[in-house]
Amino acid sequence: MLRARKGTPADWLVVGLGNPGPEYAHTRHNAGADVIALLADRHGGRLRMGKERSLADEVRIEGRRVALAFPQTYMNDSGLAVGLLVRRYGVESMDRIVVVHDELDLPVGRIKVKEGGGLAGHNGLKSIHQHLKDNGFVRVRIGVGKPPSKEHGADHVLRRPGKRERTELEITVQEAADAVEMIISEGVPAAMNRYNSQ
Repeated sequence: MLRARKGTPADWLVVGLGNPGPEYAHTRHNAGADVIALLADRHGGRLRMGKERSLADEVRIEGRRVALAFPQTYMNDSGLAVGLLVRRYGVESMDRIVVVHDELDLPVGRIKVKEGGGLAGHNGLKSIHQHLKDNGFVRVRIGVGKPPSKEHGADHVLRRPGKRERTELEITVQEAADAVEMIISEGVPAAMNRYNSQ
């Protein structure tokens, strides 16, 4: 049984959703995980496997303690890891948890910041809601565009995009990392104002 954190809790927990393993690396579904890797790189973090079933590390962003994590449970069971991470890092308030994820309802190149609300059929978000019993967490949604038909949804998100779209997605991942930094330094409303009006 994991013990809750002793000592100073993290100010923020930022979780990037995706699937573990090289076969899923840089697919559309792993856009959130790519943001976590980028944030760790920017802030001198080294993501390591821990008891929380995640690659995680704690960094400082604008003087705040920020836990960065990429669950290794597969997307549909993300909540298992997030529940353990919340306890490990002592984060008690939903508005201090940021979940970064791919979003079919946004075109490629768009990101949106959202606090609480519906889960838009996203299995990773559903799992987190199920384990935290609350959906008030902050989301940074990364547009990956809609597939040609609903039946192709899984193929679409689990496939690596072509060269042109890949370049666009890489830029969007950088912007999503910027959005996370803005949420931490200036607050959710400022980030919503900056990114949701594009």
